[in-house]
Amino acid sequence: MYTFFDKGGRSLTLRPEGTAPTIRAFIENSMINDGLPQRFYYIGPMFRYERPQAGRLRQFHQFGVELIGSAEPFADVEVIQLAKSFLSSLGLSSYKIYLNSIGCPKCRTEYKNALKEYYSQHYEEICEDCKRRFELNVLRLLDCKKDIEIAQRAPKTVEYLCNDCREHYEKLKSILRSLNMPFEEDGNLVRGLDYYTRTVFEVKHDLLGAQSAILAGGRYDGLCKELGGPDLPALGFAAGIERLILAVKSEQLQIPQDSYCDIYVAPLDEQAVVKALEISDSLRKCGLSVIIDVNLRPIKIQLKRANKLNAAIAVIIGEDELLKKAVQVKNLLDQTQSEVEFGYAVDYILDVLKAVRTRNFEHT
Repeated sequence: MYTFFDKGGRSLTLRPEGTAPTIRAFIENSMINDGLPQRFYYIGPMFRYERPQAGRLRQFHQFGVELIGSAEPFADVEVIQLAKSFLSSLGLSSYKIYLNSIGCPKCRTEYKNALKEYYSQHYEEICEDCKRRFELNVLRLLDCKKDIEIAQRAPKTVEYLCNDCREHYEKLKSILRSLNMPFEEDGNLVRGLDYYTRTVFEVKHDLLGAQSAILAGGRYDGLCKELGGPDLPALGFAAGIERLILAVKSEQLQIPQDSYCDIYVAPLDEQAVVKALEISDSLRKCGLSVIIDVNLRPIKIQLKRANKLNAAIAVIIGEDELLKKAVQVKNLLDQTQSEVEFGYAVDYILDVLKAVRTRNFEHT
């Protein structure tokens, strides 16, 4: 992590992930009083001091979701289902969901001992990073990208689950199967942060090579208590936006572009500006997003700009329109155009926009 001292001599660490800050906010603002479970999302920049790789930068952007207050496997399914729905909404298809259970602190102790005993027999063969992990966090040995064959032969976490953890894991898999949601079990799957318990999952994209994980998460039932709050179960996932962009590009997908504005108002000369501002204000008061051209450019350039902003309607006002006390309302989707008197302009534009949105919804 990026840790340094500021001018006041205080040790600061840049935010490495979003789960712990979300839990701290939950605790500090007494959100438990709003009832359980609670669902949150976050998005923002994160910072990790590690070797930059494809889609993994020292400053990267991540979004995530957290569900706090349910220990049921149904909650695990909902979170995994949400992750899959999101990836599908991007049009992604070349990915797989990998699943494992790393147990609770009670059964994990036995597993860690078994793992340490196994790796002690291969200590001289493993890399320097793994020798350090052997002393600090033995679970991370399974996550090594160098000693893969040794990790594959290691004891599996599911072989050491207690009855409660095993029952939770079996229910989770059963529900996923009943929903026809494909997944693969990966006995070597662990998460890089120490607070994870029971369910862990990861989504890997087939076209990204070694750095193929685009989304990952799991349970962290002890984190809330560890940070000074009530003892509450919780789980979630996070996705790296840079990795997602690489995945979208690898499948040559086009993400639909949202409209930057609903209405583009195009005054053609100085005399038309006052009326253009007046109409823009009226439309904004109706809850619409309106961009007005303030550079008085030629109409061709203004309409080109309106199309680039994905506006649905252009409102054109020039010298002729002022004389007629009317505006030109152009539907930028079907290129139809109507002349409408000032007094009816706002209502007419609202009707046209409603029709456009209904047509787009039916098409979708």
